[in-house]
Amino acid sequence: MKTERIYKILFSSVYPLYIQKVEKKGRTKEELDVVIKWLTGYSDDQIKEQIEKKVDFQTFFAEAPELNPNASKITGVICGYRVEEIEDPLVQKMRYLDKLIDEIAKGRKMEKILRE
Repeated sequence: MKTERIYKILFSSVYPLYIQKVEKKGRTKEELDVVIKWLTGYSDDQIKEQIEKKVDFQTFFAEAPELNPNASKITGVICGYRVEEIEDPLVQKMRYLDKLIDEIAKGRKMEKILRE
């Protein structure tokens, strides 16, 4: 994995793609935001601020108030890698987010997505 390039991807450039992905499957931006807030501890205003500042993923996760302690319960394959086996902490957090968004798009219930 070319981690240097992944670190520099702007969250603001990917966020609209996340919205598009979940809405295409009949889910909502609000559900997407719930998942992002659950994982990172950001508030709605803080997410908006990160988008407006055009931060990269490295900064987005570095400035996150708190990674959810249940994030380690996110398992499975994303982009050909098992998320629980990814060694790079930042890449793993990014893949956690990708996995959660995939679960929204697949119609999984929010209680299960949020590991409740």
